Amino acid sequence: QVQLVESGGGLVQPGGSLRLSCAAVGNIFNINNMGWYRQAPGKERELVAALTPVGRVDYADFVKGRFTISRDNAKNTVYLQMDSLKPEDTAVYHCNFKTSLGRNYWGKGTLVTVSS
Repeated sequence: QVQLVESGGGLVQPGGSLRLSCAAVGNIFNINNMGWYRQAPGKERELVAALTPVGRVDYADFVKGRFTISRDNAKNTVYLQMDSLKPEDTAVYHCNFKTSLGRNYWGKGTLVTVSS
């Protein structure tokens, strides 16, 4: 059974930085896209950033220039470097892996709170 385990969330002041990590535990094969989504209280889950195996990146407009997604294929791990954080970035961040066989895996989420 495959699980995605996120880490790195927490409380940070506006303008600060955090680095999220998400690692797959278990036998997972043929990963295509790795990505991060977030869900703020009372809002729907939305895409933050996604990265293909060949390095194509899609960023939501609200994080362009502030967040950077990267992946380590050998470790089945995806990262999200978040800089210049704003209070409106407060949300639960979930990682997502999609495989070439159509499997879709989600992490349980890590809470990011941006507040002074």
